Amino acid sequence: MQLGKYPAAGEHGATGTAASAGAAGALGATAAFPSADASDGAPGGPGRNGGSEQNGDSGKPGKSGKAKRPKRTGWRRLVPTWRLVLGTVLGGLLVLIGLFALGYYMVEIPAANAAAVKQSNVYLYADGSQLARDGEVDRENVPLSQISRDMQHAALAAEDRDFYTESAVDPKAMVRAAWNTLTGKGKQSGSTITQQYVKNYYLAQEQTVTRKVKEFFIAIKLDREKSKDEILAGYLNTSYFGRNAYGIQAAAQAYYGVDAKDLTADQGAYLATLLNAPSAYDVVAHPQNKGAATARWKYVLNGMVEEKWLTDSERSGFEFPTPKEAKGAAGLSGQRGYLVQAVKDYLFDNEIIDENTLEAGGYRITTTLQKKKQDAFVKAVDDQVMENLDKENRKVDRNVRAGGVSIDPKTGEVVAMYGGIDYTQQYVNNATRRDYQVGSTFKPFVFTSAVENDSRTQDGRAITPNTIYDGTDQRPVQGWNGGSYAPENEDNVSYGPISVREATDKSVNAVYAQMAVDVGPAEVKKTAVALGLPSDTPDMNPYPSIALGTATASVLDMAEAYATLANHGKHGTYTLVSKMTKVGAADVRLPERSEKQAISREAADTTTSVLQSVVSGGTGTAAQAAGRPAAGKTGTAEEDKAAWFAGYTPELATVVAIMGQDPETAEHTPLYNALGQARINGGGYPAQIWAQYTKAALSGTEVSDFDLDVKEGGGDAGMPTGMPSAPEPGTGGTTGDGTTGGGDVSGQDGGQDIGGTTGGTADGGIATGGTTGDATTGTGGTTDTGGTTGDGTATGGGAADGGTSTGAVGGTPTTGGVTGGTADGGAGTGSTGGTTTGTGTTPRTLSGRDD
Repeated sequence: MQLGKYPAAGEHGATGTAASAGAAGALGATAAFPSADASDGAPGGPGRNGGSEQNGDSGKPGKSGKAKRPKRTGWRRLVPTWRLVLGTVLGGLLVLIGLFALGYYMVEIPAANAAAVKQSNVYLYADGSQLARDGEVDRENVPLSQISRDMQHAALAAEDRDFYTESAVDPKAMVRAAWNTLTGKGKQSGSTITQQYVKNYYLAQEQTVTRKVKEFFIAIKLDREKSKDEILAGYLNTSYFGRNAYGIQAAAQAYYGVDAKDLTADQGAYLATLLNAPSAYDVVAHPQNKGAATARWKYVLNGMVEEKWLTDSERSGFEFPTPKEAKGAAGLSGQRGYLVQAVKDYLFDNEIIDENTLEAGGYRITTTLQKKKQDAFVKAVDDQVMENLDKENRKVDRNVRAGGVSIDPKTGEVVAMYGGIDYTQQYVNNATRRDYQVGSTFKPFVFTSAVENDSRTQDGRAITPNTIYDGTDQRPVQGWNGGSYAPENEDNVSYGPISVREATDKSVNAVYAQMAVDVGPAEVKKTAVALGLPSDTPDMNPYPSIALGTATASVLDMAEAYATLANHGKHGTYTLVSKMTKVGAADVRLPERSEKQAISREAADTTTSVLQSVVSGGTGTAAQAAGRPAAGKTGTAEEDKAAWFAGYTPELATVVAIMGQDPETAEHTPLYNALGQARINGGGYPAQIWAQYTKAALSGTEVSDFDLDVKEGGGDAGMPTGMPSAPEPGTGGTTGDGTTGGGDVSGQDGGQDIGGTTGGTADGGIATGGTTGDATTGTGGTTDTGGTTGDGTATGGGAADGGTSTGAVGGTPTTGGVTGGTADGGAGTGSTGGTTTGTGTTPRTLSGRDD
């Protein structure tokens, strides 16, 4: 036997204690080799502490010989033992099982909820008087056998493809939905069809933990007591599809005019799409959302193919089944339905309340709408447009639509809205739709951006109201690398050199397309968004054409943006609701309005100064009838499918639009010959409505003027900024033949060749006083452009504010006094209107034109 370095006790003398101490010292731990007592026997004997490897001959260690586990030190102390982990897991499972059992036995399947007998929501004007009441439920329950198989499959493909094989709840989906919501990926449903049915039929719609727990247990119980077919039928009969339609039968009639049993696969897929966002995906009420609705529709159809409920060939033959025009509930006739829908959209878009919760009813909603102003808006539209329609003798009059919004720029409150002639006749709210071009009402945003960004022309001149641009028709823009772009002016009128202020008055496309490039189209879009247009406004793309109003913002969007200009560049989102309550519940929390300086005051006020000129002497003179200091801009969409006037006083920002839409096909149509007029321009009926409404809405209030802080060089006085210089030697003829005229004019937007417009013997010169000439004879300035040698008598007053500008528009269109040379006609009555006379080529009449 080897003892190693631990000696026998006898080697240490008479006592076992000494031997034991020696052994302990060698080990460094007495616990492993405990000391012996004196009574343990003779020293060195085979007692318990003898030197044997087995601690004595008996081979059995004593009680004190059991080894202890070393203590855990350092980071190891923080790591739980496997025993602790196992115990915790088992304990947690026991607790969960207990809670589950408790919940299962405590939660009973209740009677049908109040939503099955829907309550009314009451909508109030700002003064507390009743605006409208909804709550009549359109519902007709049908058995599953009366719902087409295609519709059943579409609902399953959209909401719960494993419905017939899975359990009543899907814990993984619930966890995933909760995680996505917490991590900012949007609120998502983790509910099965069974859970959704429980929520629709048995519970309220509020998003609370208590409701979700009840939903969980009731769904499990219901799955044991009812068949899958019964649950699916219940779900389809209680789901809300928009248009006040509860259940699939009501939805089939509301959208397609058929019974549920006759729904086709493509129609079923669209109705199943509505389950995800009922009002938003109604492509008739919200045509701007058709892209999103179509994408969801395709997702449903693809799911039906994946589940073998539809073949590829059947799927490929489908086209989007546009639903029929809706008819509003009788209780929401007139403007009431439009206003209620606008309020709902506001609540949903701002995530104040979800659609299903609101539709359960019981809310009192106080709006910001003011009854006096609302009534004034309706009367103005009726007086100016609706009473002048002749739908029997002028078919195009059947297509006339109108929309309007008025906002208090200081508070952002929508005080009046005109949605259409009658909600029960025309379902779409013309004030909130985003599918008509805004036309030249967008141009002020280009100029605002120029001032905000201290932009300069291509040849380095600061852009101010007095900066001279070339207004030649179809003039190619300079400095744009995205391809050739040469926009037409309205009626192909060429204006030649023209100031920004006058180009705004006359809405000259050539000038504003160039200005958009000078500023940068992306910067223009950025400014428009800062003013209040949604960043995802359709067709608001960063190209030169952005200046011409290709964007399809809503009337409400434009009113919000113009309100920012009226509020000296301070922007706050609009609001339609001031209070929302429900009996027995806390008031619904509304978002606090925040206001920020979106653009500089100088940029906003300088734009206001320019827009005042549009009202005082440009295309918006009809707005003067309001009897108030006003600023505004007219606009006309492509092919005259819409005409706009956007304007403001210090107290109100109001936008009005007249639109053309076929009542049968919903196709956008031109407004030619509508109301007996050859064309409908923004300076006509829209400006007239604006003026009548504004005068009535502000009656009894003190007249106040704009308090403007314009940028240096942005006022009316003084000569135009950056007058183009004379042509360089040899570039222009000194004896122009009156047809082609001189050559390049240096300093004019980077040397754009405008030789054809300067003709005669003017050596390519530019009239230096045309914009400030005498209002009677137009003789201001010191140099005429080809004045003395043209066949007409051009004396240089081309922009004499309605004065006699001989030759200004006579003869060949856009030449004459402004351009000299070929003006065979006689006296033209200025650029703003009147009939020209002369003996040469038939002159053109200019009256209130706007692009």
